[in-house]
Amino acid sequence: MATNPDPWLRALTWWRKGAKRGWATATVGFTIVIFIAFTLFSDSRNYTDGVHSTDDLVPLTLLQRAQATGAFCLDGSLPGYHFQEGFGSGSANWLLHLEGGGWCNSIQTCNARKGTALGSSKYMGRVVRFDGILSRHPSQNPDFYNWNRVKIRYCDGASFAGHPESEFKNGTELFFRGQLIWEAIMNELLSLGMSKAKQALLSGCSAGGLATFIHCDDFRDHLPKDATVKCFADAGFFLDEPDVLGNLTMLAFYHDVVKLQGVAKSLHKNCVGIMEPFKCIFPQEIIKNVKTPFFIVNPAYDSWQIQNILVPVASDPKGYWSSCRLSIQKCDSTQIQRLQGFRDSMLKALSMFQENKEGGMFINSCFVHCQTLMNETWHSPNSPRINNKTIAESVGDWYFDREVSKQIDCPYPCNPTCYNMDYTRD
Repeated sequence: MATNPDPWLRALTWWRKGAKRGWATATVGFTIVIFIAFTLFSDSRNYTDGVHSTDDLVPLTLLQRAQATGAFCLDGSLPGYHFQEGFGSGSANWLLHLEGGGWCNSIQTCNARKGTALGSSKYMGRVVRFDGILSRHPSQNPDFYNWNRVKIRYCDGASFAGHPESEFKNGTELFFRGQLIWEAIMNELLSLGMSKAKQALLSGCSAGGLATFIHCDDFRDHLPKDATVKCFADAGFFLDEPDVLGNLTMLAFYHDVVKLQGVAKSLHKNCVGIMEPFKCIFPQEIIKNVKTPFFIVNPAYDSWQIQNILVPVASDPKGYWSSCRLSIQKCDSTQIQRLQGFRDSMLKALSMFQENKEGGMFINSCFVHCQTLMNETWHSPNSPRINNKTIAESVGDWYFDREVSKQIDCPYPCNPTCYNMDYTRD
């Protein structure tokens, strides 16, 4: 299955025009574009299509108590979240979703972010539609539809893990307060009833998925000891993989993010005690120390990782990968072989986690990034499946201990249910 909504096209056309200005700028530009395009795509569909209604639109709440704690977005504005109250049997259960949207690794890129919804609540939409894992409709979200559901907006540029001690005091107006935002949001939700949760699930997409790895055990520690608490990350398992020229592009990028925003203080002490902190931000290292039950959803051919880790623009000066990196269906046999190597690296990085008895996974062979926030990929008649299970069914089986759920797909192009994005159409 391929899709190419017009909003994605407009945003990606803008990004491609600016990509030649350098990898770091192109990367932050691309992540901002993906966020904007996803929002446009989600909001462009008909709210009265027989399932959706205006009740699916959830207003933004700005975190007023953040003023006292200094938990600010990059530009100094208040962070925010969207909350839809649970009902019936789900009224004592909580599902939190951490928004994604890349990172900023320099003063330049952080300054660029603070003029967008990824760095300032001034630009955040005042309502968002809850779809996929946040949907209130049992046909779209069979296990979590009636839980208290919260979407936590992302505006710090370091996966909710930056620290104010790393801020520049020489007149640069940037706030590195991701860790404080996380703590303030937890306190707010606890006051709204989460302190009495019976069941809880922390989730996140992309950079929000990485934040889920980072904060999972802390989430567990905030909740009652007798509550069932688990975590899962969607498209957050970023690899420390060389690009097509052999450069450690993502490692260098994370080095700058960690150094700029003081992220090391939010990473596990067992890891930072034995290796450089920027290596400890990779999920394959974080997961070694996570004690809370965890589920990993990730495409083996993650489109963001292919475009930014394996084949960043700067590593393809002759444009050999220009079509393939934007559509797996346009890859030749040699390129497919290289993509299979990327898949092999992901499975190798996950090999230790596969032995985790409390862990679960859904590693499909689609060319896509986040899959849990859209009904089309979370749970619908046309959703991606492995062994005839949707992502929603697999996550539910794992969370409720219905059955062991470790699904690993066969290599591309074996799965006809895949939802493959195509960014090349003009």
